[in-house]
Amino acid sequence: MNPCLLIPVYDHGAEIEPVLESLRDFSLPCIVVDDGSHEATRKALEQLAARFSWVWLERLPRNVGKGAALKAGYARAASKGYSHALQIDADGQHQATDLVALLDAARNRPEALVLGCPTFENAPKARLYGRLISRFWVHVETCSRKIGDPLCGLRCMPLEATLRVLEGSDCGNHMEFDPEIAVRLAWAGVPIVNVPCRVQYPAGGTSHFDLLRDNVRISWMHVRLFFGMLVRLPQLLGSQWSEAHGGRP
Repeated sequence: MNPCLLIPVYDHGAEIEPVLESLRDFSLPCIVVDDGSHEATRKALEQLAARFSWVWLERLPRNVGKGAALKAGYARAASKGYSHALQIDADGQHQATDLVALLDAARNRPEALVLGCPTFENAPKARLYGRLISRFWVHVETCSRKIGDPLCGLRCMPLEATLRVLEGSDCGNHMEFDPEIAVRLAWAGVPIVNVPCRVQYPAGGTSHFDLLRDNVRISWMHVRLFFGMLVRLPQLLGSQWSEAHGGRP
C-alpha cells in the first residue's frame, strides 16, 4: 500500500493552513487540488506549497466543483504511483487524528473503500436531516447497509478500483459526487469498511454547500442511482444472498 493525502480546495485560504499543519506528522505526500479559487486562496496555497515540501499543488483553471476536483486528484495521485488517496476536506471539519484509524483499516483491507462514519459535535439540523435522507436512499440503492455515511468527505479511496469505476460511469462533478462514487464502488463489488470519526463545524467556517442547488443535484443523483439499482437488482440480491450464506450459491 502506497497512500497519499488528497485535499480539494475552493476558497479555503484561511482554513487550509491549520489543516496542513495537523497533517505534517503523518509524513505522507499531499496533493492539494485548487478548484479555481480566487486570488487570496491562490496566493495562500502557493505560499504553503513552497513552505511544505510534501505538498503538491494541482491547480484547475476554473471552478468546476468538488467532484471534478477529486477526479483530477485521483488521476494525479495514480499517475504518481500512489495506490490509495486519503481524502480530507479543507474546511477544518475533520480531525487529523482520525486518519490513523482510516489508514489502519486500509492497510488491513487494501482492496476496500474506507469511509469515515461521523459523530457530529455541532451540525446544523438541516445537514443532519439531509444525511438521514441520503443514507436511506443509499441503503435502497445498494440493497444493503454497507455504507454507513455516504456524505462524509473523510475517506480512503482505492485508486485502481475508483478510476476503473469512473471510466465506466458519469459521476456528478459537485457535492453529489461523494455518495455517488461510494454507491458505484459498492455496485462494482468493492468491500466497504466504516470507521468512526468526528466532525465539527468550525465557527465562521467557509461552506460551499448550496442548500437549494446541491440538494437538487443530490436528489437527481439518487433518482439516477435508483433506476441503476433496478437494472442491477438480480445481481445485488444474488450478492447479498452469497454473503449471507458464506459464498455458497
